[in-house]
Amino acid sequence: MGRDSGHGLERGSTPDDVAAAAGAEAGQELEGLLDIGEVARRSGLAPSALRFYEKKGLIAPVARNGLRRAYRPDVMHRLGLINCTRRAGFSIAEVGAFLAATPEDRVLRERLADKAQEVEETIDRLVRLRDSLRHAAVCEHTPLIECPEFKRAVGRVSEPEREDAASCRAQGRPALDGVLAPT
Repeated sequence: MGRDSGHGLERGSTPDDVAAAAGAEAGQELEGLLDIGEVARRSGLAPSALRFYEKKGLIAPVARNGLRRAYRPDVMHRLGLINCTRRAGFSIAEVGAFLAATPEDRVLRERLADKAQEVEETIDRLVRLRDSLRHAAVCEHTPLIECPEFKRAVGRVSEPEREDAASCRAQGRPALDGVLAPT
């Protein structure tokens, strides 16, 4: 994310943004802007996380109030997008690419489609796990681990993990006790 010279503004900032930043630097009131403390409070993020996101180019303050950064209210939406993409497993670099994506960015769109498929597989696995736990909670079989339905439910949960482990081994990546090791 580029910046206009001298004001810490994002590219494409309007003349009003420039005027607001200039006014803030001159000590005028920062009407409508949120300082870093307020953004941290509303987002649930630490100010250090906001500064990290700024350093990585994911967000940008439009002004400063003394030493405190000031943001437009729409930074909250941007932080929501960052949170969603991070929870989906995207790296900071991928989040930056996502935030700057255009319809022509085919590689990123393929990555988004791949990630959507991974999320779908995770949901399927969690649903199977939930179902096995629900059965275990009401099953009266003694011992529980000998219950045929429970065994089937556990098998449905662990089957995809065995497939994932086999896939890792085929790719030369270690898979230890059902935990997939990154390369």
